[in-house]
Amino acid sequence: MWSTRSLPRFPRARRQAAAVAVAALAGACLAGVNAQPASATPPGIPSKATAQSQLNALTVAAQGSTSGYSRDLFPHWITISGSCDTRETVLKRDGTSVVVNSSCAATSGRWYSPYDGATWTAASDVDIDHVVPLAEAWRSGASSWTTSRRQSFANDLTRPQLIAVTDNVNQSKGDQDPSTWQPPLSSYRCTYSKMWITVKYSWGLKLQSSEKSALQSMLNTCSS
Repeated sequence: MWSTRSLPRFPRARRQAAAVAVAALAGACLAGVNAQPASATPPGIPSKATAQSQLNALTVAAQGSTSGYSRDLFPHWITISGSCDTRETVLKRDGTSVVVNSSCAATSGRWYSPYDGATWTAASDVDIDHVVPLAEAWRSGASSWTTSRRQSFANDLTRPQLIAVTDNVNQSKGDQDPSTWQPPLSSYRCTYSKMWITVKYSWGLKLQSSEKSALQSMLNTCSS
């Protein structure tokens, strides 16, 4: 199993760089075993033109407060089908050759993280990222929602709000918006901006001026 947990305890930046290199090597080795590539592709990613129209329609406002925020106000993960919850559903959707046990927990498979280009073979090395973080949603308008609506947002499988990615990359993102955090793999920033924009648009969330500028710059790199 390839995991950042087996790496020497170098400074964080060096450990993350080493993790990406190790994961890339793992992916290359696994390619010969299973030619079908793992692909984390959430549904509902719009075209550049649609994302641009949505971005233009979003309300720009000063960022709200995190006062009163708690992840518990966004109940997740919820049961989706049988014994499978939202996390397990996304792991199966975004992975390749995923095998689950009777409890729907992934026991094997392969996951490609488009944020950093790493490939993992243990579900424990993968987080399910909320593209628009829960705290960011709270600051952008979700603080006035009902708990039921926040639950729907936190478990949204219809829009590109959930994606399987490398765990420590997701943790480095935290609750930041694109003005302060973008995927390390620059070639994915076009797609990331389109996902972020359509999620905010679909859920009626606001955005800051700096956030809009960053999204526009990322969207400008898209060819379609």
